[in-house]
Amino acid sequence: MAMPLTMLGLSVIFLSFSLLPYLALSNDALKDFKGWCSQTPFPKSCEYFMGQLPPSSPPPKQKSDFQKLAVQVALDRALRAENNNKWLGSKCRNKREKAAWADCLALYQSTILELNRTIDPSQKCTDVDKQTWLSAALTNLETCRTGFVELGVTDYVLPLMSNNVSELICNTLAINKPQPAAEPKHGVPTWLSAGDRKLLQASSMRADLVVAQDGSGDFRTIQEAIDAAAFRRGSGRFVIRLKAGVYMENVVIGNKLKNIMLVGDSMRNTIVTGSRSVGGGSTTFNSATVAVTGEGFIARDITFRNTAGPENHQAVALRSGADLSVFYRCGFEGYQDTLYVHSNRQFYKDCYIYGTIDFIFGNAAVVLQNCMIYVRRPMDRQKNVVTAQGRTDPNQNTGISIHNSRVMAAPDLRPVLGSFQTFLGRPWKQFSRTVYLKTFLDSLVDPAGWLEWEGDFALDTLYYGEYRNVGSGSSTSNRVNWGGYRVITSRSEASRFTVGNFIAGDSWLPSTGVPFHSGI
Repeated sequence: MAMPLTMLGLSVIFLSFSLLPYLALSNDALKDFKGWCSQTPFPKSCEYFMGQLPPSSPPPKQKSDFQKLAVQVALDRALRAENNNKWLGSKCRNKREKAAWADCLALYQSTILELNRTIDPSQKCTDVDKQTWLSAALTNLETCRTGFVELGVTDYVLPLMSNNVSELICNTLAINKPQPAAEPKHGVPTWLSAGDRKLLQASSMRADLVVAQDGSGDFRTIQEAIDAAAFRRGSGRFVIRLKAGVYMENVVIGNKLKNIMLVGDSMRNTIVTGSRSVGGGSTTFNSATVAVTGEGFIARDITFRNTAGPENHQAVALRSGADLSVFYRCGFEGYQDTLYVHSNRQFYKDCYIYGTIDFIFGNAAVVLQNCMIYVRRPMDRQKNVVTAQGRTDPNQNTGISIHNSRVMAAPDLRPVLGSFQTFLGRPWKQFSRTVYLKTFLDSLVDPAGWLEWEGDFALDTLYYGEYRNVGSGSSTSNRVNWGGYRVITSRSEASRFTVGNFIAGDSWLPSTGVPFHSGI
């Protein structure tokens, strides 16, 4: 990450083109819409674009009617913004502007997909599902802006991209806001199919495709196998086995590739590695060695690595925006920004994560359970920070929950522990939310626990919590005195961030076969 971002350009309303080709609603109808719009954080944008609906549009009689209209308005505006942004590629003056612009184009397309699925009548979805997808849609647009900022090219192309889409999505989040869930019961969840349970538990399995560098499989590279999977029939579980080896490639598993499963021979023996970085001219978003957005993705027994090193700053090993994704017995190795939990619902179990600065970051709704988190030695005069959570709207149902895990010094940090401070997290964005539940915190954790991002930014709007942690770094007696920090003493409050509640794990995880604990 680079610097805390405000909602750049969100207040700019372009009146040069309309949502629809005419201003149509009568004054009486507009009054009806104003009542609904007053319940949103950006009522003026709401009124303006609702005011352009055709005269046949009846005023919404109930909240669900207004929700659909609000999402439709945001979707239409996003489609127009995407079309507007396509021609900006030729306006880019250098490689850095081109890199940030290319990310934005892909991110706008992902936003359109998320908005579409929210109002798709064929989708059997809950309010929580909708809030997840709307949260992801907003995160995509924040990520677009971030790329220009971190590459230092905000002066020219980025202002041309400014539009109201983020404001309109914020409005939909406020309208849709679901009620908090109750503490989960330990029933049998149905996240994925019964077959997936067997796949995760099996010591061996039948793969649809095999990747092997020695030529003994169907393909020699992972990306070739992923590309071939795009032509499979149906959208059921598709297993790709990665035989032992070090695969030096950047892999992309896109939105259309659902229910892909990558299975390695173990964290030690199957390694996917790359070296893209912000220092090398990439955006953080595009620096990922492996990037996955296809729903229902599962990875088992693989290490994802980025070897750019601390001197190249942000360098992602894995980026996931895949809803209902699972990473089981996987390793993530890097320095700054190792694991990018970008968006949607994710679960990590029995994983190893190595890094230095903000090395678990993003704006997913994510639970890491029984994971080993190792802090490495950073560059001189740097401070280590485990998490940097990126929630920009108080109605996003996102955050990082670290449960029954361990935070410790990696071997290279142990001899010099006294020379570097280590913190549990810092607020990347205004409503940053992170909790540590029943986790072992070793002596490397600074007594203050948490670090400011810049001055008093977000200290009262963030939500940072600790609940019944143990270890020599777990004492809360000298923790920060911020408005948003709390020592959680209530079991019911802590339960909001469990697998069952925070990522609706009871509805999809059991059938994956990955072992998990639903409650606190």
